[in-house]
Formats: sequence, C-alpha cells, structure tokens
Amino acid sequence: MGGAILSIGHHSGMTNSTINCHESITIGNYVNIGAGCLIVDSDFHSLDWSDRMDGTDVLKKRNAPVIIKDLVFIGAHSIVLKGCTIGEKSIIGAGSVVTKDIPDGEIWAGNPAKFVKKIP
Repeated sequence: MGGAILSIGHHSGMTNSTINCHESITIGNYVNIGAGCLIVDSDFHSLDWSDRMDGTDVLKKRNAPVIIKDLVFIGAHSIVLKGCTIGEKSIIGAGSVVTKDIPDGEIWAGNPAKFVKKIP
C-alpha cells in the first residue's frame, strides 16, 4: 500500500509468517516470530455494513501502527492486530490474539491475549 513503512531490526527472524503493512509496522532487534503468525496494521475493510454494501469499504478502512519492541518472542500461530505495541522482552504464547498493548517484560497468552505473569 502506497507509503507504508515496514522496519525489521537486526537479528530478528520469523518462520512462515505474514506481515500485512498498510501504514507502519516496526519490529525491533532480536525479535523471534514463530511459525504461521499474522501481523497486521489494518482492518482491511470498513466495519460499517453500508460501506461494504456501496463498495467504499476499502477506502474507509482503519489503520494503526504496530510496534514490536526489542527481544520479543511471539509464539507460533499468533495474531497481532492493528494499533498494538508489544513491550521489550515480552513473550506472547502460541496461538494468542494480541488486541491491545502489552507492557515490557510480561507474558501474555490466549484469545484475546491476557496477562499471565511478569518475567523475572
């Protein structure tokens, strides 16, 4: 999408994952993204049914940046949705759906992802 910015830091990697960037996705240094993850910064379509009906839905979609800070580990088959920041050294459990910001140094898991514990 025109003008989108995707930034991936040093020593970061992913396995068979999808990143769909409409506005801005930033992935820090030493980030591990497990197999089959999905990271998106857009809703892709308007959530208003009338926009979908008249064909203007793509023009009215909402985007919001995604930021994944340094040393994050995202478990396999997780989804990170638009507007979320994942804090430094945090861990996302496999199969989780990240719908809101995750603070530094915490483990979150589930659908939607919920706090599990602080990382010692």
